[in-house]
Amino acid sequence: MSNFAFRSGARGLSVATWNVAAINNNPFEYWITMKGHPAYNKMMVDVENFIENPGSEDVAVNEVFTDAMYDSLEQYMGSAGFKDLPKVRKFWEDDFKSRPIITGFMKDKSLGSKRLTSMPDRYTNTINVVGSSDPVCRPTVINMYEGDLSTLDLWWKQWSTYMFETPLTITGKNGQETMKVCEMLAPIKSSKYPAITPEEEAISIPLQVVAHAIFDSILVHMLNTVSGPSVWQPMKREIVQALNKQKVPKTLGILAEQYIESDVICLQEASAAMIEEARSVPILSSKFHIVASAHLDAKRDQNSVVFLSKAKFPKGAESEITDLVEKAFPEGVKVPVAQGDIMAITAVDSAGRSFVVASFHGDTNGLATIPVLRAIHKVMKETPALQGHKLVFGLDANTYETGTKDKQGVVEFGEEFVSLGYSSNWGDKPSPTEYTTYNARTYLQPQLNKALKNEEKRAKGDVNPKDFVLFEAASWEVIDNLKDNTGKGSYLEDTPFPTLEWPSDHGLLCCHLGAK
Repeated sequence: MSNFAFRSGARGLSVATWNVAAINNNPFEYWITMKGHPAYNKMMVDVENFIENPGSEDVAVNEVFTDAMYDSLEQYMGSAGFKDLPKVRKFWEDDFKSRPIITGFMKDKSLGSKRLTSMPDRYTNTINVVGSSDPVCRPTVINMYEGDLSTLDLWWKQWSTYMFETPLTITGKNGQETMKVCEMLAPIKSSKYPAITPEEEAISIPLQVVAHAIFDSILVHMLNTVSGPSVWQPMKREIVQALNKQKVPKTLGILAEQYIESDVICLQEASAAMIEEARSVPILSSKFHIVASAHLDAKRDQNSVVFLSKAKFPKGAESEITDLVEKAFPEGVKVPVAQGDIMAITAVDSAGRSFVVASFHGDTNGLATIPVLRAIHKVMKETPALQGHKLVFGLDANTYETGTKDKQGVVEFGEEFVSLGYSSNWGDKPSPTEYTTYNARTYLQPQLNKALKNEEKRAKGDVNPKDFVLFEAASWEVIDNLKDNTGKGSYLEDTPFPTLEWPSDHGLLCCHLGAK
């Protein structure tokens, strides 16, 4: 592991922080690095070119999603009790079927603003079902579905069966419910999405089904055209295995193999399943108190967590003070913090020193980061029982190389934490180019307005200095500091990640603090 040495001793402290989130259920959504797999980059560039310069491949929709498929879909929708199907057919006959698949459909901004493809994808892409640890996936390119999609006929048979003939038992607002996938869709309201017309709103559920069937059929057609099923399907399975199905074991393996000697590990965006699995890994559970909030985020399933070394903190966490922090926000000011984002505890180390240890996941634009830091600072200064405690704070601050009125700049964040008496693993003046993320969306996802070309990944992607360890400047100095996006204690600056070896879209930080 580079030249970093865990050497905290009685007075020092080794602290790691890592946002362990990664790609979602779509293995192709973000550009990743697949060493030794030139076919991946070729395929993704070919998809990019297919969409940007389709030429003669820009055929009519009904050459891909055929009239016969629509007739079959109409029968399914009728059997499912969908209303106003003649009006839906009019959209098909007069509009959708004759559109060019790329310039007229995939790149049509109005479909995006009306949410006719992204909304049903949200409900049907991947569904967690009662009694199974594995989710159920829609037959499409953009999730973990592993069935054979080598022809459009095979795809259509599986897709229609999934949407209309497969009852699933899920946990909903009213407890366990069994329903077909098509029954899970919700209307699109013009009050929320003004682009949709009153006529479209009235038939928005069947209209979503039609648009989504077209969307998925184009994806299958496109991949089978530019790459071929013998290439893209095995590649997809490999990515799914490495970054989806093996995400938790890979994440915990990196912690166990490389960071087991840390005194404090702060994680962000950890799922409840990851927390429980960490507690079941003998080397982790024997070395650490694994401390989760009493109020885990069950809906988003993204939680900040703290690992405390049992050697350094024999008694583990004394108390959780997350509620105190959240109550310290200025009255009347809305801070964009969700349940699970903040985790703050107190603990006493083996030398008798009292600590507040906090882990935090900032909102996308980083606008909650300074308010949360100020709230922690306020609680520690104004709560008698916490006076004299030392703060150790691992966070994904979601700061940016260049700040704007809508995005928190890293330089301004540095000025803020220094003004409160804190320093960071990056020093008092964090460099705007000390990046801890490098990711960019591909063309294989529902929001093409967010897609970046291969040549744009570095310039326009999310390449920013987002992660920090903060501490009281009067108490500690940085002896060693590293960042990791390889699992081996080193960082590859020009490599988009996740990779097959690194299961997160954030780098991990680890620093050794010496007591002053």
